[in-house]
Formats: sequence, C-alpha cells, structure tokens
Amino acid sequence: MPWQTPLPAKAATASWGSAEHPAEATRPVPTGTSTAAAAALAMVLAITRLGSRRATMRRITNVLRSAASTCRQPATHDQAEAAVHAVRRVGWYSPARTACLEESAAAVLLLASRRLSATWCHGVAPDPIRLHAWVQTDDGVAAAEPSSTLAYTPALTIGARHQHPL
Repeated sequence: MPWQTPLPAKAATASWGSAEHPAEATRPVPTGTSTAAAAALAMVLAITRLGSRRATMRRITNVLRSAASTCRQPATHDQAEAAVHAVRRVGWYSPARTACLEESAAAVLLLASRRLSATWCHGVAPDPIRLHAWVQTDDGVAAAEPSSTLAYTPALTIGARHQHPL
C-alpha cells in the first residue's frame, strides 16, 4: 500500500566469481613453489596485460585453444586438482589480480605443458548475473571447485575431447 513504508531490501550486486569462489582466501601451506605453475601464471598475466583490454578474452581463448591442440592424454582428476592448487599457491604471491579466470587458464596451460588435456570452462549463473571460470576433467568433474560451481552454466568450453581429436 502506498501509505505504508516499504521494507528495506538489499539490492543484488553483480559478481565476477570472486564472492562465491574466493581465489584461495587463506594463505596456502608452503609446499615449495612450482616453477612451471609460476611460468604458466606469468604467461596468463602477460596475455591479460598486453594489447587492448577489449581483446583480452580473445587472446586468452586463442592461447588455450592452441595449448589444447597439443595435448595427447586426458588429465586425471588428481592431476587437474594438483595443477589448480599449484597455480593457486603461486597466485597467492602474485602482485597482479589472480582470480578464477587467471587461475583456471594457468592451470590448463600447466597441464598442457605436460601434454595433459583438461577442459577450461567459462560460465554464467543468473540472478544476479555472475561469471566464473574453472577447470574440469574429461568426465565433466570440476577440479578443486566448491559444489556451488554447479550453479554455473558453461557458456564457453575449450579443450573438450569433442573439440580436438587425440
């Protein structure tokens, strides 16, 4: 009714994945820094910084497609999780933004450096609109991700077995 005071409501805010999926919010246990993970993350960070901001996503997807084309064997779930955790450990010390996009792309590059394939997924969840990127194995299981990742619908996948012959 117009004469009643409306109830206070919290406005929905957009999220780019970091609210639901913190990029390793707690300091990782020191287990030694992986040089290969650092190189993969440095490559992704260089790709995101070089060139026009409008073409950043295209540059990342082009590199991931190229890397996926070199893979000969699917990564196991343990290998994919180890890659994600290695990148997260390195990302903790990175001075640049290291969120789901950078982590997942670097993990796929790290696996590809060992000729292991994994699927890179970039998805969306509705109400409010949220974006997230993650790595999953060929059987469709997300690596090192919370169950809330199931709320995201993949809008773009790179590296799935149907996309390139082995």
